[in-house]
Amino acid sequence: MKKLLAIALVFVISIPAFSQLKFGLKAGAGTTGLTMETLKTITSGTTSYTVNALTDAKYGFHGGVFFRLTVFGIYLQPEFLLSTRTNEYTVKNVQTSASSIVKQNFNKLDIPVMVGLKLGPVRLNAGPAASLLINSPKALIDNTDFKNTYSKMTIGYQAGVGLDILKFLTIDLRYEGSLKKYQNQIQNLAGTTFNLDDRPNAFLLSLGLLF
Repeated sequence: MKKLLAIALVFVISIPAFSQLKFGLKAGAGTTGLTMETLKTITSGTTSYTVNALTDAKYGFHGGVFFRLTVFGIYLQPEFLLSTRTNEYTVKNVQTSASSIVKQNFNKLDIPVMVGLKLGPVRLNAGPAASLLINSPKALIDNTDFKNTYSKMTIGYQAGVGLDILKFLTIDLRYEGSLKKYQNQIQNLAGTTFNLDDRPNAFLLSLGLLF
């Protein structure tokens, strides 16, 4: 037992000698796709609308700060990023047949926590990512019979590869997925909630500076 405690103590004491903590700034862009399985019909009394997601990729942007703690080639990298995302839906009034394309802009604070492995200049990483909605997107249905609600906090994940160049420049390419459906909901006057089974996903490319 004493030998195990001595080995553990030596390991803990030696970590600072083999570890490195860095601070960085990063910014980039991403393409966001939206998965919606079926056309939704939303009703309130005698008023009905159909809602369908446009699945073509839309561009968004992100930027913020990150910290990287590296120990024996393994690193932990929490990030705090302001980001934007745009969803588009086709909304049709069943009674009048009038339809329109509605864009919803989401401004978020994204907090991915990446765990990675350094293989020379190349990095492999993955981890959970929390997103906090910080704005009120435009309502999908412009009718007082309907109320839009949104999940303020969602949990997803990111995974990808990175490259460190000249010890101060960092490039990352990641895939981001959501673990939660029903981020977008509409409620009618009777209190019935209609879930839009949208699950956003994105490819993210960023460029950063390490200090």
